[in-house]
Amino acid sequence: MPCDHYASPITPRLLLNTGRLRKNLQRMRKLAAKAGVVLRPHIKTAKSVEIARMATGEDGPLTVSTLAEIAYFRRAGFRDFTYAVGITAEKLDRLIPLLDDDIRIAILLDRPDTARMAAARMQDVAGNIDVLIEIDCGGHRGGLDPQDPALIETARIVAASAKLNLRGVLTHAGQAYGAADRAALKAIAAQERQSAVQAAELLRRNGLPCPVVSIGSTPSVLAAENFDGISEIRPGVYMFMDLKQASLGVCSRDDIAISVAARVIGHNRQNGLYLVDAGALALSQDSSLAGYGSLAPPHRGRIAAVHQEHGFLELEAGSAPLSVGDMVRILPNHACMTAACHDRYHLLEDGRESGETWGRCRGW
Repeated sequence: MPCDHYASPITPRLLLNTGRLRKNLQRMRKLAAKAGVVLRPHIKTAKSVEIARMATGEDGPLTVSTLAEIAYFRRAGFRDFTYAVGITAEKLDRLIPLLDDDIRIAILLDRPDTARMAAARMQDVAGNIDVLIEIDCGGHRGGLDPQDPALIETARIVAASAKLNLRGVLTHAGQAYGAADRAALKAIAAQERQSAVQAAELLRRNGLPCPVVSIGSTPSVLAAENFDGISEIRPGVYMFMDLKQASLGVCSRDDIAISVAARVIGHNRQNGLYLVDAGALALSQDSSLAGYGSLAPPHRGRIAAVHQEHGFLELEAGSAPLSVGDMVRILPNHACMTAACHDRYHLLEDGRESGETWGRCRGW
């Protein structure tokens, strides 16, 4: 893009194509409506009030990954949160002051001893808190196997507490990001659904409530062919998409809504690489066959290596050479990690930078 398409001379900076964002959000809303499930987007990707409102229709339910996100979105009027990481006593103590009569917060538990801790910690608290039991659907990051006897034990501890509300089960197919092909991705999506439904059915057979059956992961949700028994979905990366999602076949490069604006600051003619002012602290250190990011049109190339504040740009054969001071846009491998490097979005409307910015939540 010519430089007059940009409103700010500052680089590196995070650009957000609002047209692509709207298209991505609409795609997931239509999927949720067709499947008959609640869309509870994982806002850890965007961490933005403006984007959360666009994604939920104003102030709908959110999935979060930090307590800072709950406080940030609570101030903006959001009232329904799932804190989708494991809880500790210290984090629960920080969470309790955020409870309110009109606030609903769900925490995750996957161990009887943690359930006992939560019940004891909440005993003298005025409010109540919801609980979802985390299920391991094959990613082995956390959660209980759907057939583990600890599932019923944990659920009974929660159900016996006057301050804990057993809401259901939750799982996340993180292994979807390692799928070798479309068929493997569909199989992972089916396993995710089956694991959550199996756990929910076990709870119900034992007389325990399970109104919420929640699954996540953008690639598995977009590959799923069956949502029977599922009540909600929690995708997050779908808002922006990235090169990883494109490699999994759930989007195209033209769907990627964020990029990092950078300038050429040097040219090493011995190795043929250009130096740009976007390094690991602007792009992250997530790498792929596209290196640490791929150039957006009209340029063609990749970031072959990164240091803290600069990256090495390798142009594809036949690409027009660049000069010091030229602007390039770099598409991210992992949208969540790249966005986390920045404190705001610089908005692109119809290919031009509008001058408007949206802030992001930071911290834990």
